[in-house]
Amino acid sequence: MTSIMIVEGGGLVVQDLTRRFSLRRLRVAWIYLAVTAALSFVSSPGVFGQSPNGQSGRVDLTQVSIEDLMNVQVTTVSKKEQTFASTGAAVFVITQEDIHRSGATDIPDVLRMAPGVEVAQVDANRWAISIRGFSASYSDKVLVLIDGRSVYLDSFSGVLWDELDVPLDDIDRIEVIRGPGGTVWGANAANGVINIITKDSRRTHGALISAGGGTSTAADSLVQYGGAIGSSGSYRAFGHYFDVNNFEKAPGQPAADGSHSSHGGFRTDWDLSRKDTLTVQGDVMRNAEGESTSVVFPAIPLQAVVNEPVTNNVNDILARWEHTMAGGSQTSLQVYYNGEDRFGDGGTRQNYNTADVDFEHHLSIGERQDVVWGLDYRFNDVTVHDLLPYSEQFQPNHRADNLGSVFLQDQIALTRSFSLTIGSKFEHNAYTGFEYEPSLQAVWTPSSRSTVWASAARAIRQPSLGDYGAQLDYEVVPLGGGSSAIVTLFGDLHPKSEQLRDFEAGYRRQITRRASVDLAAFVSYYQDLRTIEPGNPFVAYFSGTPRLIIPEYFSFDGHGRTYGGEAFVNWDAAGRLRISSGYSFLNMATQPYASSPASTAMSTPAGDSPRNQFQVRAHLGLRHNLSWDGSVAYTSPLTNVPAYTRVDSRLGWKAGEHLEFSLVGQNLTSRLHTEFIDSTPVIGTMVPRSVFAKVQCRF
Repeated sequence: MTSIMIVEGGGLVVQDLTRRFSLRRLRVAWIYLAVTAALSFVSSPGVFGQSPNGQSGRVDLTQVSIEDLMNVQVTTVSKKEQTFASTGAAVFVITQEDIHRSGATDIPDVLRMAPGVEVAQVDANRWAISIRGFSASYSDKVLVLIDGRSVYLDSFSGVLWDELDVPLDDIDRIEVIRGPGGTVWGANAANGVINIITKDSRRTHGALISAGGGTSTAADSLVQYGGAIGSSGSYRAFGHYFDVNNFEKAPGQPAADGSHSSHGGFRTDWDLSRKDTLTVQGDVMRNAEGESTSVVFPAIPLQAVVNEPVTNNVNDILARWEHTMAGGSQTSLQVYYNGEDRFGDGGTRQNYNTADVDFEHHLSIGERQDVVWGLDYRFNDVTVHDLLPYSEQFQPNHRADNLGSVFLQDQIALTRSFSLTIGSKFEHNAYTGFEYEPSLQAVWTPSSRSTVWASAARAIRQPSLGDYGAQLDYEVVPLGGGSSAIVTLFGDLHPKSEQLRDFEAGYRRQITRRASVDLAAFVSYYQDLRTIEPGNPFVAYFSGTPRLIIPEYFSFDGHGRTYGGEAFVNWDAAGRLRISSGYSFLNMATQPYASSPASTAMSTPAGDSPRNQFQVRAHLGLRHNLSWDGSVAYTSPLTNVPAYTRVDSRLGWKAGEHLEFSLVGQNLTSRLHTEFIDSTPVIGTMVPRSVFAKVQCRF
């Protein structure tokens, strides 16, 4: 990739030149390979059920009973298996069949179906995803995991969604916890946890080839194969490629935010003995994309829009050993490493390295107590190099931190129908020292069809290098007489942990064999929220030239309150029709402490989170192996974004036991609409109406 610099209208624009012609040829080759292989394995008409090699295929969602859905096993709430119906938290489970029939091509779009989750697309490769408020490109109060491996960047407080690529067909389920998860998962799980759980490789034997393309996602191809390793092991390996076209910054004005990615990975699962299992999995990914950013060249001084190329190389490896002890208790030891080299994002080169060791023990004490406890150690190493004249800077530019923690949680069955779960996480981090995150859950099951629960918890969002050492020039202010000042944002040398005290209650009921309802309500109180406060101007020198600096500083002088609730209803309306609807309400108010300067502003404005969200999804099985899925979703207005309604539709046809075609339309109600305007220097674009066609073959 090369770049040229062009002056347009007095502004400086950096434009990247990608080798698009070779990529187009590669895309065509992938699609041709997948279609040819798929057509060669067409057999007699049928539906996906038990495959010839014995693996379990997909089951029609309309044939799964409501009772089965209420008894889905979840593990994220307490780090142990529980039925969805009996958990003492606001949980939503997105199954593999939900993912498949949604027609989504990426994980953020999949998450749109979870009530209480705020999903907004900033540009073609950037997302603002949060739970119960505080939406931003770097939403810092939601912990995201893949098979228990954190992809939340402790170094910068947030998730880089453009790097989060998991083949959707390999996901077993996504468990979404709305509300604090700090007792078992630790810091940064303040508002929720999203745990992406992939399939055991024993369930993915054989070959899978898929290829698709459309108006927004130009190409999306997957080649995968899995099989047995001797009599005790299994594996799968895959290669995934996708290419996303540029969006538009205004009608008829293409942006420079497209992306393309190559991703390879593997997973192996072993039965070492009757009591021991081992999982080893890993990924290597290379991603190249673009973004438009408003930057400041302080030496000139000049504020300009830069079309900046962003590239990143990501790799990870995870190993997990599980052992069942003689008394029936279970232990696990998990070790993982994440590494990343990212160029771009404000003219910097960023190197992240994380190593984590986690031990857990699940045991029963007598007939009434079920205990989970564990230890965790994490090492984070981050280096940020400022490479270009407008680079964001960090002081220091390198930091290596250690995080140690221990947690204990005990579920006590007081009666057959009533239980209490009490526990806490205790952590020590390099910024604020000792932290604790206790919780209490009460669950009452008056019958096999209904559950009432309530909880109280404390959670934190711990500071990061961005809070501590950031230095960002983000605005040039003319002073008259040809002189200018530069507004610069600095970190806080004494950061605090943002604190949450949360209180919730919920009710679940299987009303009939065909209908169920899930309700949750919450009120949350926040302290020491991050703010931006003014400072006294001073003079700094750039290339020997003095410039007046108007400083602003991160501080932690805000507080807030949120309250609201979510409702989800599942209705098996007919033998082959299922309708699901979800609604979420959020009232959010934040403000600086009364002792703060009058011009202090909140770092994450309350108006960036929608007050109301509503959606209806329908799954319909038609004749001749056809199926139709549709959804209508409404999002209420943000401060700078009008309300919008999104309509998606998918038509699928199973042309045989091994072959399936699908056609997906997204955002069908409008050609273009804006979903989020970022508070960062990144300039957002408009989300287009799109069509995507896909062919998939299993054999």
